[in-house]
Amino acid sequence: MYYIGIDIGSTAAKVAVFEEDKLIDTLLMKTGWNSKETASEIEEILNSKGITKEKRKVVATGYGRVSVPYSNKEITEITCHGKGAAYLMSDKAIVIDIGGQDTKVISIEEGMITNFLMNDKCSAGTGRFIEIMANILGLGIEELCNFAEGGSGVTISSMCTVFAESEVISLIGSGEKKENIAFAVIDSVVNKVSSLCNKFGDGEQYYLTGGLSNCPYVVKSLGKKLGKDVKTHTLAHHAGAIGAALLAKNIK
Repeated sequence: MYYIGIDIGSTAAKVAVFEEDKLIDTLLMKTGWNSKETASEIEEILNSKGITKEKRKVVATGYGRVSVPYSNKEITEITCHGKGAAYLMSDKAIVIDIGGQDTKVISIEEGMITNFLMNDKCSAGTGRFIEIMANILGLGIEELCNFAEGGSGVTISSMCTVFAESEVISLIGSGEKKENIAFAVIDSVVNKVSSLCNKFGDGEQYYLTGGLSNCPYVVKSLGKKLGKDVKTHTLAHHAGAIGAALLAKNIK
């Protein structure tokens, strides 16, 4: 039996495939404008690999979880990210997921979620914020992170994405170096995320999941703000999908 986790986020869709207890495959693609089409494409890929309906159990999570008609169950991102992080890294930590539309901070102990907080009222402090600012600078997100590492001395004071966008445009107009603006963008996000983490008190261990776990500068900068190393994993972007797949094993 195959156990499949499908995490359709606002910007990327992630898939994890377990054959019994072994993780055998992962998949990453852009969500695009239509989650249902993305889900359909994922099903075509699964079927092409011989992972047909009769041989699988599927759990869907993420913003687009309702767009996966062939799933056996839908489970929230909080539960799936906590489960996936515990599998990949440790069963006791504070898990940070900087998603496209929100930031989640999840406390796990013995592999169980004990508390969580979400910043979902505004795109500031999320991956979407970084994407918008990167576009203004004519950069990809990875490029922005690389530029940020070589910058310093500039801050973005606005708490709102719209006003922060105006600040960035003004900085460009004044001739500020691209590296310094990139630094300010990442610093703004890291400040908001660390503030959310601090509401849990002093965590013994922090793990970063989601797309920004692939950006070493974000990991390092967040650790500096929190005063502790932030760990991640090569599959941390797939934590939600992995958690969903593990939970699919409970489906009868």
